[in-house]
Amino acid sequence: MPRPSSKERLLDAAADVLLTEGAESLTLEAVARRAGVSKGGLFYHFPTKQALVGAMVARLTDAFDAALATAGGRPGDFLRAYVRATIPERHTASAPADRVTAALLAGVLVDPAGLEPLRERFAAWQTRLADDGIDPAAATAVRLAVDGWWAARLLGLSEPGPDLHEPTRRYLMEAIDRAARD
Repeated sequence: MPRPSSKERLLDAAADVLLTEGAESLTLEAVARRAGVSKGGLFYHFPTKQALVGAMVARLTDAFDAALATAGGRPGDFLRAYVRATIPERHTASAPADRVTAALLAGVLVDPAGLEPLRERFAAWQTRLADDGIDPAAATAVRLAVDGWWAARLLGLSEPGPDLHEPTRRYLMEAIDRAARD
């Protein structure tokens, strides 16, 4: 397995700082220390905290785009990929915050303007969903439900438990199938 690049190690270290110490501890010094590099080594890749957070958000959206690239060509396939990329098939009890969540939290807490690339990606995803071969209103309703579920998970706001997780996810996928038939 190839060794991660210095830039990837720094992004991993930044996520680790967020996950273990909290957003207030996300400093360039803490990231350099966690990654085991000099501040100069960190500054080479990320001259500012905003640049670091921007790279974390870019990594988040790139990974999501890669998951969406699995979409086939049938009506509703992009939306199905969106659901699969956002909501796991099975409920996981007390899953720890993941790096995706950490990147988004960092963007919001450090510099809300740093989320502009994420806003642009969401707009592009919405445009793609509206052109997915199904009723754009149905596609948007499912997307908003999925985004709400993701936000509930992100914020610990009573996401569906084990008894409702799979049936709710299945309901959303069936809604896509119904919209594709109409």
